[in-house]
This record gives sequence, C-alpha cells and structure tokens, in this order.
Amino acid sequence: MSTTQIYTKFSYDAHARTCAPNDFLRQIRRTVNDEPMSEAQLNMIMKAIRNGLQLQPDDALIELACGNGLLSVQLFDACRSYLGTDISDYLISIAKKHFERLPNHRFEVQGGIECVNREAHPERFTRALCYAGFQYFGDQDILHILTTLYKRFTRLERIFLGNLPDRARIADFFTHRIPGEDELSDPGTALGAWRTRETFAQLVNAAGWQAVFSVMPPEFYGAHYRYDVTLTRQG
Repeated sequence: MSTTQIYTKFSYDAHARTCAPNDFLRQIRRTVNDEPMSEAQLNMIMKAIRNGLQLQPDDALIELACGNGLLSVQLFDACRSYLGTDISDYLISIAKKHFERLPNHRFEVQGGIECVNREAHPERFTRALCYAGFQYFGDQDILHILTTLYKRFTRLERIFLGNLPDRARIADFFTHRIPGEDELSDPGTALGAWRTRETFAQLVNAAGWQAVFSVMPPEFYGAHYRYDVTLTRQG
C-alpha cells in the first residue's frame, strides 16, 4: 500500500538561487544554525579532505558534486590539475566566475553518472572527491559510480567521501521525531539518504574498493551524526 509523502524534498540548485550571489557559504549550505560556518569549522573540513586525499603535486583530481567551488579552490595549489562537476548550472556558473583557473583547474556542468561515463580521458585522474554530496545519490547510482571509477579510471588510487549521515546515529540528530524509512532512505531530502557504515561498506566492496571510516573532531558541528570514508582499491 502506498503512503502519502509528508516530508519535504530539496534542491541545491533552487536553494542556491535564493542566496546572494557572493554568499558562497550559504549557497552550498556550509552553515551552522543557518549562519555561515566559522573559519575553524572550515579548516577542519579542509584538513579532513587533505588527509583523505593525500594529494601529491602531480595528482589529477576529479570532484563530483563540487557545488560553487568554494572548498575546491583551496586544493588547486596541491595538485597538477582538477575537474569539478555538479548538476547545478547555477552553482557551476559561480564556480567558473570566481574560482576557475584555466586551463588546468576547471568546472563543468555534469551529473555524477554522466561524468564518470563520459569522461574522455579517465586514465589521467589519480584522486577523486565528493564532500557532502554522496548522500544525494541512490544505492544503484552509488554502485554504478564507484564501479565505473574502478574500471574506467584505472590510475585512480584514492577517493574521499565526506560528511555522510550515519543511520546508526539518527537519534543523536533527530531529537523530536524519528523519520520513517522512506524519508531516511530518500536521497532527495535536505540531508540525503542515511546509511550505516556497514551498508555503505557493502556498496563500496561490491564496486571493488575498500573503505576506511573516520569521524571529525568532537568540536566539529556534525561529528555526532556524520562520518567520512576514504576508499582505496581492494588488494
């Protein structure tokens, strides 16, 4: 029996268009209690990303769901080349205007599956990133993306996926009500799909990767209900 959907869907593109053109943090919802994150919070994010990717000067980095490029640009000096992709043409327009550094560090409008399927030179990439974006993909899309990255992107060594909501910690976030199964599993909500580490590891392993999970320092705003994961090739 079908039930009526009572929870709200969410669109990053629509949300970003409600923000001021230079309000970069709110555009990508890097906020705490609806206020832009502090520099200390942002520094913790960038430290986690750098630790996960372990970028080397000759690396080529590909990023899925890059948003407006505010975080991405901070990695440009650490890698030889960069391609950031996002399905939102509005966010990519901001990234191109403010953060793109042609010819080696650029942004394109592409969805995650489109990106991994159509990349003309996948063998050039050695690192991949998706921060606070992978929860907006369904299970089958995640399996497809990770399997394609494994098979087509033959020189890809490390993938860092950050800020994923932990299904085992829902009671630490939802203090007044626990959402139903449909809402928790829906990648189209404001928080995306909640997955346990075990569930996520199964998807990762099926695509050929092995996962190492980590959490942010306790002073990070989302440390009590989110995790990060670094992927490397099995074997």
